[in-house]
Amino acid sequence: MSTLRLELEGDAQVRQALRQVASDLDDLKQANSDTSQIVTAAARGIAPKRTGRLAASGRAAPEPGSAVITFTVPYANPIHWGWRARHIAAQPFAMAAAEATQPTWLRRYEDNIQAIARREGLDG
Repeated sequence: MSTLRLELEGDAQVRQALRQVASDLDDLKQANSDTSQIVTAAARGIAPKRTGRLAASGRAAPEPGSAVITFTVPYANPIHWGWRARHIAAQPFAMAAAEATQPTWLRRYEDNIQAIARREGLDG
């Protein structure tokens, strides 16, 4: 029986760098901001438009741990999700915008994560 033995030099430094990267991943501010702006712009473009107020009320509102978009007119939720009791069919324009733009905003997160890894010396 043969045995293969691998020894990693500097494993303590690698573990420390990985811990730092994990900590830094909590701070994806730029990717969250970019994603909020990308999805908001797309959602504004496909929002139902009777008067244009719904589309105009869209705002990018990134938070520290997430990308958030908001539509501030009071009827935004019933239009988006529907309201069966009022016979309002769902028109999930914001979800459609997020799905349609996913390749773009996903790349922003990948770039942000790679930048964090490079900053910690884990770029390969």
